[in-house]
Amino acid sequence: MRKRETKNLKREPANSPAPRPALRTPCLIARALLDWFAVNARDLPWRRTRDPYAIWASEIMLQQTQVKTVIPYWERWMRELPTLQSLAEAKPDTIHKLWEGLGYYTRVRNLQKAAQQICANHGGVFPREFDAILALPGIGRYTAGAIASIAFNQPAPILDGNVIRVLCRLHGIAEDPQEKRTNARLWQLAGELASAAATLTQHALRKTTGEITRQSKPKINKGSDLPTALPCSALNQSLMELGALICTPRTPSCGVCPVAKHCVARRENRVDALPRPKQRAAVTERGFMVFLVEQRGRFLVQQRGANVVNAHLWEFPNLEANGKADVVELAQLEFGAKPTATQPLCTIKHAITRYRITAEAYRVEFGAQRIEGGKNRRWCRHDELARLAFTSAHRRIADKLRGQPCG
Repeated sequence: MRKRETKNLKREPANSPAPRPALRTPCLIARALLDWFAVNARDLPWRRTRDPYAIWASEIMLQQTQVKTVIPYWERWMRELPTLQSLAEAKPDTIHKLWEGLGYYTRVRNLQKAAQQICANHGGVFPREFDAILALPGIGRYTAGAIASIAFNQPAPILDGNVIRVLCRLHGIAEDPQEKRTNARLWQLAGELASAAATLTQHALRKTTGEITRQSKPKINKGSDLPTALPCSALNQSLMELGALICTPRTPSCGVCPVAKHCVARRENRVDALPRPKQRAAVTERGFMVFLVEQRGRFLVQQRGANVVNAHLWEFPNLEANGKADVVELAQLEFGAKPTATQPLCTIKHAITRYRITAEAYRVEFGAQRIEGGKNRRWCRHDELARLAFTSAHRRIADKLRGQPCG
């Protein structure tokens, strides 16, 4: 560490306010985080390996998705596509089905593109260099840093929502974390901690709790069964873990935080105010009418096109209602034929980004009139519906058709 220069510092007057205590050095903070993580890390399946492919898959899945949701998806993914080669060669329908329900499907398509690029340009071996990782499709600065540090123990910083919250509170940063200058400062602070971890002796995970104070809420699984974590890997994971379990958005557990004594926000009673909350976009309500057309024991489904939300996934024919509630009128508009009977099946409410969507699903009959499939449409039996990758709302409708709760 560079020594602080004192050559031209002026002596403070005797009656001046006491200066704010200086934040401790990154090495002290890094060591405290490593000590805490060594005995408090959750036993997550992707922490049992240093395979960069497995770690990469977990990081992509965890974007915008909770850990408890990701675990079964990741385990199934690694069973079905255990290697980069298997991912690169998988059919698009296979990867979409494995991803069904995780949302943000561009992620899985980029995952396969990157695997194909690794096989073509890197001999099927995941690259170790940060810049080479960053150049892969769908990998940004955070994900590249996570892979480089966790898989290869490189002092690459990371900055996700959890880490931003921890650093803003730790350093008392009140400015907008997304503002360019503030964001650059946060990256610098994360980099200082990663570099500090690289200077520390490798931390073997302890078999006992040692001096760490354990808490009953939230519940944390002891990490003693995990592989020995190298310091750069453990440091970045500890920041994410701290934000997820202790330094939470609401009601953080400051009393058991391993770096509480270094925290400016706690010292200044500003924990609840930091980081500055995001300005949320206005919510837009949208309504859709979904048509369940059956002919000869088969249902009509359609595949969404490229370059749209939920591209390449399957759904039942539907129209945005735009305030119209007449299912007969909308069905005639969609199919060019007037239905002979309609029956409501279920109503699905869900959200995509800033949209709050209500989908009303109806079984629609056309009597002797034959409805043609057409481009991007096909007729499927019940068992075939189960094998297709549907959008989240339409999967719930398909489950209802099979006699399961609509939700």
